[in-house]
Amino acid sequence: MIVSDNGTELTSNAILTFTAAHRIEWHYIAPGKPMQNGFVESFNGRMRDELLNETMFRNLAHARVVIAAWAADYNTERPHSALDSQTPADYARALTTAIARPAARDDSSARRAIAQPAPIGVNTNRAPVTAG
Repeated sequence: MIVSDNGTELTSNAILTFTAAHRIEWHYIAPGKPMQNGFVESFNGRMRDELLNETMFRNLAHARVVIAAWAADYNTERPHSALDSQTPADYARALTTAIARPAARDDSSARRAIAQPAPIGVNTNRAPVTAG
């Protein structure tokens, strides 16, 4: 799902056609209510104030290099208060590690699964039962 404001560049026929063709769900925030998309609005304001209003880009290639460097700094060097003073990269790494960690180890006291998975190549699907 994509969430955006109601800017004309985001409500054009081209966007509507693209999202319909790719089955992308698009949600528009209420007009005049940027707080409904606060994280994005905060990021946009920060990028505008710190980078776009302060930099004269020589060409598209220069803009891409400078914006990539700013984004790398924003994501890997700056602590964010919303992430408990972690950088987004550190937060993502911790979250990924927590998700990837097994729920129970072999040496734990957790109960073992009763049913074992089927061996590779063995189909355990059964025909559906229907009322007749």
